[in-house]
Formats: sequence, structure tokens, C-alpha cells
Amino acid sequence: MKINLQTTAFVFPGQGSQVVGMGCELAAHYPIAKQTFDEADSILGFSLSRLMMDGAVDELNDTVNTQPALFVHSLAAYRVFSQIYPDLKPASMAGHSLGELSALAASGALSFDDGLRLVRKRGELMKHAGGLASGGMAAILGMDLPTLDKVCTEASTANEIVQVANDNCPGQVVISGAKSAVERAMSAAKSAGAKRALPLAVSIAAHSPLMDSIQREWNEAVVSTNFSTPQLTVLGNANAAPLTDEKSARADIIAQMQSRVRWTESVKYMAAQGINTFVEVGTGTVLGGLVKRIVDGMIILPLGNPLDFAALE
Repeated sequence: MKINLQTTAFVFPGQGSQVVGMGCELAAHYPIAKQTFDEADSILGFSLSRLMMDGAVDELNDTVNTQPALFVHSLAAYRVFSQIYPDLKPASMAGHSLGELSALAASGALSFDDGLRLVRKRGELMKHAGGLASGGMAAILGMDLPTLDKVCTEASTANEIVQVANDNCPGQVVISGAKSAVERAMSAAKSAGAKRALPLAVSIAAHSPLMDSIQREWNEAVVSTNFSTPQLTVLGNANAAPLTDEKSARADIIAQMQSRVRWTESVKYMAAQGINTFVEVGTGTVLGGLVKRIVDGMIILPLGNPLDFAALE
């Protein structure tokens, strides 16, 4: 094993990392991964695995499918790791947005079955919220967080709110909210010195008050799901702090729906605890790229296909 697990964090991707073909090589190479995809298909009652590996891009990009697809690939990869290295566990875990649920499932706080059902519900509810009130999101590049917070406050009205949704890394922050408020904030950010303001191709204003329409239903889904105390350190998105028991895990997952993803703070926290290696479990390398821009000198490794596992040996 090339890395020291005592100074390693496993991180789990969120929406935007999905790609058709995800999990295909993993399932072909490792029976436990294939078993995980089959299990997911059985739980959901349709072939999510076929959609992931050979489906239409538009269908995979539908949030009701994207969210479970990313969760299943992450958990399949983590199960492969656990089978190859049964006695080894990372020092920390964190997930970006949806990835927080993947991290909690990997930590033992949620069963695979319960986690997958909750993730599917999350996708359905967020899509429903998007249908009730069409919002928007935009990436703001090259602007510090306090300035952007001020821009969002000034661009908001009582009925049209925009706020920071994802503090991804210094110089790359995503805002979210009512479409017109997002447009006002984009314009104001550029005037205030942002390098770029790019609208994202989404109709869902994640991590904003536009999710309030489904908050009660989400709370009920989370409360009725069986949680256990995480067996490993998992950092929550809403507070960038460890989730120490089932109560704090539930509370963070509930709060996360309308509050910002504190990714920069989470990575800095882990680095301050002595983490020097970040392993991205599942699809893509988005989070590794963000980590590089948050703290210098980190070792970044993907873990989603057989070649990634071979590189660990």
C-alpha cells in the first residue's frame, strides 16, 4: 500500500462528476462492485446500472438519476477497497453535497439500502422543488468570499434571494437562488471585480431557500431513516465539523438542503488535523482539483476504476 491511511482522507463527489460509463470497468473487474450495482438495481426497481454504464446523457444528468448513480459508484469503489484492505480505514471522510451521504454510508452511519433510498428521495424532492420554482445557479470566479456574500445580500430582495451555495475553493464559488436574483448578483460580481460569472446549466437552485418547499418532506425522510454513529470521522457540509453521532449526522443532512457546502473549510480542517493525502472515491477528479487549490502539497489520488486500485498497491 503506497499511502499512509493515518494521514489520508477519503472524499466523495457530488453532482457534476457523473459521466456515462461510470462504474463499468469496476463492475467488470471486481465481483463485489458488480454485486453492489445489482443490489442498487434491485432496491430501486429499475436498472440504474445500465443507465450509468450505457444510458443517455440527458437521462443520467436528471438529478433523480444523477444522485443515486454517484452514490452507488462511490459505495462500490469503497466496498472494493474494503475487500482488498479489510483492516485499513482512512483517518477522515467528507463528501461534497450529495457526497456527504456517500461518506456517511461508507462510515457505517447509514446502510447501503437506507442510504440509496434516501439519496433517490433527495433527487426526487430537489427535482420537484425545481418544478415549483425555477431557480438558477452560477459559478463566480476570482472573487473572495466576503465580497461575494455582500454582493448576494445586495442582489437579494424579500421574495428573491441569492446566496453562496458551494464554497468550492478560493476563487471558485457557486451562488444559488431565484433566477433574477442570481442574474443581478452575476452582474454585480463582475462590476465588483470577479474574473468571470458563468451561469450553470441547471434548473434547481440547490443549497438555497428555494429548497424550502420540500424541506419538511426531506426532514421527515431523514428522521424516518435509520442512522447509526459514524465509525469513522466524517465532516459535515453545513458546519465543516465532525459528525460525532447519529443526531449530528441527521442534523447536518437536514441543514445542508438550504445552507452552503463549506468545502474549503472542510479541506482546511482536515489538513490542520494532519491529513496530507486525499483519495476521491467514485467518479471523476473534481474534488482533487479543488483540494489542490485549497491547500498546497497534498497527494491527490482517484479511486473509481481498476487502474486506480492497481496504482495503490
